[in-house]
Amino acid sequence: MTDPIRDEWYPVALVSQLGPEGRDTRLLGEPVRVAWHGGAITVTSGGRSLPSQQRYGHVWACPGTPQRPLFDIPEADQPGRRLVDVGLVRVKCSPLRAVENFLDIAHFPFVHTDILGAEPHTEVGRYDVAIREEVDEVWATKVHFYQPQAAKSAAGGITTEYMYRVPAPTVSILYKTCPPRPGEWDVITLFVQPLDEELCEVWPWMALFDDDTPMTDLIHFQQTIFLQDRSILENQLPHRLPLDPGLEIPTRADLTSVAYRRWLKRRGYTYGAQLVAA
Repeated sequence: MTDPIRDEWYPVALVSQLGPEGRDTRLLGEPVRVAWHGGAITVTSGGRSLPSQQRYGHVWACPGTPQRPLFDIPEADQPGRRLVDVGLVRVKCSPLRAVENFLDIAHFPFVHTDILGAEPHTEVGRYDVAIREEVDEVWATKVHFYQPQAAKSAAGGITTEYMYRVPAPTVSILYKTCPPRPGEWDVITLFVQPLDEELCEVWPWMALFDDDTPMTDLIHFQQTIFLQDRSILENQLPHRLPLDPGLEIPTRADLTSVAYRRWLKRRGYTYGAQLVAA
């Protein structure tokens, strides 16, 4: 295993659900224990303390030596937002596949029918994608898509504007039209914990402007969306995400996926990836 993989930050627990008994889990194929110790949360693996921190409702750990700080989500500190810990979904797929699926707009009408998409509104219009060198992140902007129910707070169908951001190999952040507060963005994230190369745990988290919807309904709405994705993810072939051109044929709608794969390869992040045709 190469250093770039071990030197990233990964979610390993939800702070609000970490009881006195702690949590035993895995990270990159290695056993990890998350526990309270002297009033603080510690993360250990193989008798060694791992660098750790708490942010966005989660405990984050680095199996190696962090090369840069945990990515910043400024909206997490914005007054008036509701911070929603959605929980955990285990998925039998590559952690990179989980992130890539979150970046895919074209599947909305077919997998999330009458919620995030519906026929005949299936076309993905032109949008912009770039690897922003100054921050070393993948961004997709000017994404527009018609959605029957873009959010739990939405009263009907609207054309939703999206921005996608990939600040770390196993993290994706979505900024989307906020129905109750035009001019602001709802923030929906996917934090992925790689248990091994073909098994992961996914921790969705949201920062929303929504004063009316009960917290249980917000959580249920997002869980419903991701559980619809799970069966698709678990049946994708190859199981690992191909990084080399030609292993899968992209379309115009896949520009974000293409940039994500190129960015992973450039960074040397290959855990959960397929590099050559089988």
